[in-house]
Amino acid sequence: MNPRIESLEKMLDGPRDGALLRFSLGNEYLKAGDPAKAGKCFQEAVDRDSQYSAAWKALGKALAEAGDNAGAQAAYERGIAVAEAKGDIQAAKEMKVFARRIRKALSE
Repeated sequence: MNPRIESLEKMLDGPRDGALLRFSLGNEYLKAGDPAKAGKCFQEAVDRDSQYSAAWKALGKALAEAGDNAGAQAAYERGIAVAEAKGDIQAAKEMKVFARRIRKALSE
């Protein structure tokens, strides 16, 4: 197993567990080519902090890579709303591009 993933997993359910830890673990799983596990981590990150726009964006990406376009679309839509409310314009723009691509793919 990836030592970085092992190290992060050891911190789960400890005092440092939270949205950032789950987000970091999700990124490692995504890099390791496991979008399903990554998606689970990103979902846990947004469950802990629903205003975490980067985690919404990553959740959309992981779900899309796992083949769940409808789930990815929903994550991007929620992420766009969160990012716009926070004034995180760049993240909102990026998610709008990804959401548009998925909408196009779903309509084909």
